[in-house]
Amino acid sequence: MADGEAAAAPDPGLSARGAGIAGSAKGLLQKGFDMYVRDPFDAAHNPQGILNFGTSENKLCFDIIQERLVKPDMAYLEPHLLQYSDTQGIKSFREEIAKFLTEYAKAPTALDPDHFIVLNGCCAVFATLSTVLCDPGDGYLIPTPYYGGINSKTWLYGGMQPVHVPLFSEVTNEESQPFQLTIEKLETAHQRAIEQGIRVRALILINPHNPLGDIYPAQLLKECLDFAHRHKLHVIMDEIYMLSVYGDTTFTSILSLESLPDPDRTHFMWGFSKDFGMCGIRVGVLYTRNHEVRKAVNQLAVFHGCPGPVQYVLSQFLRDREWLDNVFFPTNKRRLKEAQNILVDGLAEMGIPVLKSSGGLYVWADFRKFLKSQTFEAEMDLWWKILGEKLLISPGKAFCCYEPGWFRLVFSDSIDKIYLCIQRLQQMLRDKIDEPIASSHEENEHIELDDETSANYINTSVDDVSEGYSHLKKIAVF
Repeated sequence: MADGEAAAAPDPGLSARGAGIAGSAKGLLQKGFDMYVRDPFDAAHNPQGILNFGTSENKLCFDIIQERLVKPDMAYLEPHLLQYSDTQGIKSFREEIAKFLTEYAKAPTALDPDHFIVLNGCCAVFATLSTVLCDPGDGYLIPTPYYGGINSKTWLYGGMQPVHVPLFSEVTNEESQPFQLTIEKLETAHQRAIEQGIRVRALILINPHNPLGDIYPAQLLKECLDFAHRHKLHVIMDEIYMLSVYGDTTFTSILSLESLPDPDRTHFMWGFSKDFGMCGIRVGVLYTRNHEVRKAVNQLAVFHGCPGPVQYVLSQFLRDREWLDNVFFPTNKRRLKEAQNILVDGLAEMGIPVLKSSGGLYVWADFRKFLKSQTFEAEMDLWWKILGEKLLISPGKAFCCYEPGWFRLVFSDSIDKIYLCIQRLQQMLRDKIDEPIASSHEENEHIELDDETSANYINTSVDDVSEGYSHLKKIAVF
């Protein structure tokens, strides 16, 4: 090698697709979680570590879940649970899921166990559905703000792109509450996508909503289904927080509707991560009446199966209605409401209002008055300062919010940690709000904004795309 000649970079051996996946940027939610994993708070061993109020996990009922898990009926292991099983899910487990959701989702008729597919988490449901319903480059309508993790889940397998339907905090004559979805907004977004040459294949709705915490009224839900039917769109209904409802608002599951405008294009998903506080169990379910969709997803389910012993344990949970109705659900609901009240009251003392919510594990809080300017750069600056106080919360940018200054805070944790969260936030806002942020080169790379101007960004104040989607430039936002 001649002097001064640079050594050639080793060939990574990746395909173009693999290189694209490897090179995609991490989303803000993942970046924040990675920082927490490196320095987690522990009252005894790391009291100065990061408090995680950014990851949506329900930590309120570990005690009663653990108590139930050690009951004698859980200690069962037959050979068939250690063998290959139906990739759709063990039939007895699907039967228990069908019975459970028929009752708790208030379905008018018994749900068919053969219409369920069991996968290792709702991420796998999004990934497989995006693959079998859409071609690369197709779009899906989704009201924003929304859980940004959907972007990577639908892109990595299916190559789908989001078509944003922006919702704003300002209430107009046509709306009765902040961030309200209307059919007119859906129609506008859909029409603009068509004008840009994007084939929209699906509408994704999250109910109860993440991060807003509100619940779709039954009438709006029906109107959304009618809208999708008119435009021949699939509807993917994410009800992962279906039973994490603690307010007085009535929740309407899509499974409870007497009739659907287009049952073959309507797909329901739910899992054990949120309502049962079992994120680590990794079990999600898809319910669809569409035989061809089930047939296609089942081909992919072999990569996303759940262990037999796990399916057995969860069957026991669902079968024990007395424990669910008299112990788990009432305790969970009471603790969620108590925790939410403590956090909301603490934020109110700091002059931070929150959106009224009735479901989910979080509040959507308005930090706009603490921004140095009404920009996403200022939002990121504030986020890093809060992280510097060893408190992880989620910025609105991670949810593709169109207004800078909104943050999601998860409240489903111990009372001691909630009070410590409030204390650290008060400390930061009192002492460090005007300090310049000091961040490493690596951190600056993490929050680098996309300065590219593109005609594909229409009427948007969002200056980049979060959650592993920054490599896709053709994103319709209206």
